[in-house]
Amino acid sequence: MSAFFAVIARDLKLSLRLGGDVLTLLLFFLSIGVVVPFAVGPDRVLLAAIAPAMIWVAALLAQLLSHDRLFRSDFEDGSLIAFRHGSLSLEAIVFAKLVAHWLLSGLPLIVAAPALGLLFGMDGAMLGAALLGLLLGTPALAAFVALSAAVTVGLKRGGLVAPVLILPLTLPVLIFGAGTMSRSAMGASGQAMLFLAALSLLTVALVPFAAALALRISGE
Repeated sequence: MSAFFAVIARDLKLSLRLGGDVLTLLLFFLSIGVVVPFAVGPDRVLLAAIAPAMIWVAALLAQLLSHDRLFRSDFEDGSLIAFRHGSLSLEAIVFAKLVAHWLLSGLPLIVAAPALGLLFGMDGAMLGAALLGLLLGTPALAAFVALSAAVTVGLKRGGLVAPVLILPLTLPVLIFGAGTMSRSAMGASGQAMLFLAALSLLTVALVPFAAALALRISGE
């Protein structure tokens, strides 16, 4: 377990040492709340209606900002080859890097969500549903981002291909995530929360094995 947490700490230190990644992610996430009102007008009723969809789309796009660095730097400097000869399995390493990725991308979005919700004119109930939904759903988004990063790690323009691969996979997360906050579906929000939790548990459990297989193929 110490090796597992060492991988998490390594990724956190490297990201924080470079600096700017988390701040860029937060600024991009919040900029959605600034730009959209200019596009649709100052209608608070309309903004509150589209807020659930916009928050989840913003969360997905914000996570995609840093996906190319999830495995690529380790692939290029040979760290992944060294990891494969260590005591920790490649699946466990992928899972550790997934946890670090969520801490650096998913958790900051949850912290910034109240500010974005206020920009969209969301009330307290919708804001609470947004926070809980993001807490349950962002692990699934992070897992899909990790999978796409692993599949495209050996491609020179993998950063352009990854969004095309990941978008169809994330549609259920976006649908149920928006459903947890939609006023017209408030009665079914509990079921949407359960689906989000199930999707996150399933993807986080399976993606490390699929991503590890993709990394092994890329390294051959």
